[in-house]
Amino acid sequence: MIRTPMETVLAQFAAYRVGDRRAARMLLSDDMTFTSPQDDHVDKSTFLDTCFPTAERFLRQEITTVLEIEPGTVMLRYIAQLRNEQPFSNVEIMKVVDGQITEIEVYFGGVEAIGAAQSRIWSGPH
Repeated sequence: MIRTPMETVLAQFAAYRVGDRRAARMLLSDDMTFTSPQDDHVDKSTFLDTCFPTAERFLRQEITTVLEIEPGTVMLRYIAQLRNEQPFSNVEIMKVVDGQITEIEVYFGGVEAIGAAQSRIWSGPH
């Protein structure tokens, strides 16, 4: 199945939310790198071992924006909330080549106003 870059990114987000490592492995290229304020270009194996299993910590995680900002580069913004914490927003920039994610960069955002207007486009599990 050939996916568009946006479909690939949304499939990866869905795999993360439900902890589907098999699907994630197929969506991530073998040379994929993951970078966040806490991680500096970690490889696929490290990402799957340390970052991927964190979805269970979230009370909710709702995509508000997904855009292909240039060919093969998708920006994903979401509102998230960890248990006993205020909602916050993050942005992820993902590069997709031939239906696989080659790079993920995460930018941590600030606390979101409770009840802020949101344009939810994600209807998957929360």
